[in-house]
Amino acid sequence: MAAAATCGAGVLSSGCVAPAAGQSGTSSFQRRSKASGTDGGGPRLLSIAGTRPSVRNGQLLVSTGLPALDQLLGGGLAVGTVLLIEEDKYNTYSPLLFKYFLAEGIVNGHTLLVASAKEKPADILQELPAPQLDDNGKKELDDAHNSQTPDADVNMKIAWRYQFLPKMQVGPVSSSRFGHYYDVSKRISQELLGSSKWHGFFLPEHITSELKGESCSLSRGYMKLLQFIQNVIYTEGFDGSNPQKKQKNILRIGIQNLGSPLWGDDICCTENCDNSLRLTKFLYVLRGLLRTSLSACIITMPTHLIQNRAITTRVRNLSDTVVGLESFIGSESETNPLYKDYHGLIHIRKIPRLNNLTCDESDVKDLAFKLKRKLFTIEECYLLCLFTSSRLHLPPDLSDTVSRSSKQDLADSATLLGPGCGMMAGGKKHLDF
Repeated sequence: MAAAATCGAGVLSSGCVAPAAGQSGTSSFQRRSKASGTDGGGPRLLSIAGTRPSVRNGQLLVSTGLPALDQLLGGGLAVGTVLLIEEDKYNTYSPLLFKYFLAEGIVNGHTLLVASAKEKPADILQELPAPQLDDNGKKELDDAHNSQTPDADVNMKIAWRYQFLPKMQVGPVSSSRFGHYYDVSKRISQELLGSSKWHGFFLPEHITSELKGESCSLSRGYMKLLQFIQNVIYTEGFDGSNPQKKQKNILRIGIQNLGSPLWGDDICCTENCDNSLRLTKFLYVLRGLLRTSLSACIITMPTHLIQNRAITTRVRNLSDTVVGLESFIGSESETNPLYKDYHGLIHIRKIPRLNNLTCDESDVKDLAFKLKRKLFTIEECYLLCLFTSSRLHLPPDLSDTVSRSSKQDLADSATLLGPGCGMMAGGKKHLDF
C-alpha cells in the first residue's frame, strides 16, 4: 500500500508498475511488457521520417530546412514548439527561411498548413526551392523516373548478372537524412508537390465583408486561423485522441507576416492601440494546441514595425525560439568594409528550455548570413570578432621602441612603489612586465 501511494497511480517512471491487489510474489514490482510501449527504461521514441531525438533531453526534433540554423538551435526545432522569425526591414531574406521550412516538410512527406494574408498558399508552394541532390539522390530520381519505361530500355549494361536484380523503390530524396540543402535558383518539382499533402489558409477567403468591421477580444482573422488549425489537428489525428486516425506524421504549420495590418491588427500603426492583446492571446492559444500534438510552427513577424516595445517583449516570451534577421540593405553597414562579404546579421534571441534547466546555447555570438546564387548560408563573422577583441582587449606595448619620456615615467613610478616592486625594479630601471 505504501508503494502504491508513492507511485501515485501505480506507475513508476523507471518503467515498473505496482502489482494488483491480492497478487502474491517475491517481488513487489514487475517490469512492463513490450506491449505497453516500454523496454523497461522509459517510453519509446516515435520513429517518423525527417525527425530525430535530441541528445540532450530526448525531445523529438524536426529540421528547419537550414542545417546551419539547426545546429544553432541545438539540433533542430522541437516538435510542439513555435519558431518566431523576426523579419528584416524590407522582408527580403525572412521569406527564404519560411520556404526552407516548408520545403523540408515536402521532402520528408510531412503534412503542411500554410497561412497567409498576402499571398495564396498555392502560390507560396510553387516558389519553394528545389532540394540539392548528390550522386545517390540523382540516381534514385532517375530510377524512379525510368521505372515507368519498358523493360528493354531499363536493362543494365554493366554485366548480365545484374539485369535480373530487383530494383529498390525509393523516393527522389532519402527520408532517413535529417536536414537537406536547397537550391534557391530552382523551383521544387511538380512531382513532389503533387505527392504532398497540404492545407491552405488565405485570410481574404475566410473573412466576409460583414465581419471585417466587427471588434472583439480576438480579431476575426486570428479566430478563423485558430479554428482552422484546430480542425486540421483534431480531424486528421495529429493530437492522438482518435486511435483510428492517429497519425505517425508531423504537421508543419507556417504563418506569414503575422501581426501586420493585413491580419487586421493595428499594433504596427499606433503605439497605444485599443486591442494590443489580440496577438498575444493568439500565440497563447496556439502554443496550447501545439503542445498536445505532433506539430511544429514557424511564424514570420515584422517586429521592427511594432510601435510598442512591450508588445514585442510579450511576443518573444510567448515564443519558444526567436531568431532575428538584420539586413544591411539601406543601412550604413552596407558600405562597412567589415561586412563586405555578408548581406546581414542573424541574432539568436531565444532558445527553448525543454525538459531541462539549461538550453543548448551556442558560443558563437557574431553570426552573419549571405545569399549566394544557390545557397543561403550562415557563417561566423570572423572580421567582426577580431575587430571587437582588438578594441576591447588591446595588448600592452612591450616593444623596445618605447619613447624616452615613457621610460622616465615608468622609472619615476617605480620609485613611488613599495619596497617589493621598487626593490625588484632596481630604483632607476623601468618595470619589466
